[in-house]
Amino acid sequence: MPSYKLTYFDACGFGESARMLFHLGGVPYEDVRLPTINAVPGFQSDEFSALKDKTPFGRFTVLSIDGFDLAQSSAIHRYLARKFGYAGKTPEDEAFADSIVDQFNEYYASLHPYRDAVKTGKTMEEVKQIHDKVYIPAKNLMFKILTRILKENKSGFLVGDGLTWADLVVADHLYTLTNLKELDPEDPIHLTLRKFQEKIFNLTELKDYIETRPVTLV
Repeated sequence: MPSYKLTYFDACGFGESARMLFHLGGVPYEDVRLPTINAVPGFQSDEFSALKDKTPFGRFTVLSIDGFDLAQSSAIHRYLARKFGYAGKTPEDEAFADSIVDQFNEYYASLHPYRDAVKTGKTMEEVKQIHDKVYIPAKNLMFKILTRILKENKSGFLVGDGLTWADLVVADHLYTLTNLKELDPEDPIHLTLRKFQEKIFNLTELKDYIETRPVTLV
């Protein structure tokens, strides 16, 4: 069996789906967690600054496989999903799972201006303006897409009739949004997605990992 080492921050973010995939595959790995500042991955600690230049693209997540370093979270998740049987049951399912995550990554980019505003010390008014005008429209569009997919698929999963890495990526982000108070319990769309997140986290294959993993805000 290959020797695996996953390096990411001490947070969920882009590393958590890989951790869940290792659990689902029953495969041991070294879970290297870099310290975070203010609970936000990307705030540069001394340890992060020393390590980032040694990574393939100057950033994390990085998965080391017998010394071979693979970067970019989607590539890592796709690789592990294929290895452990969570990429999709057919080529079409695989492609659809990929497309959902690609769309998710486009949405996630809308968080960058908001996060950067917080990191650079902009005023609360400026941060709120970026949040409301940049992030919220992107979130609403992504939520509309996800609820449509769930309604059309009817299995309770995003792709086909079983768990894929797309479910893991989306469900873990929804968990983070719950912690950040970005889900409105009175909004029917938000409620649908929260129920989806809870379904994924309560799956027999995942429940024990979720209950024992380190608790982080994001």
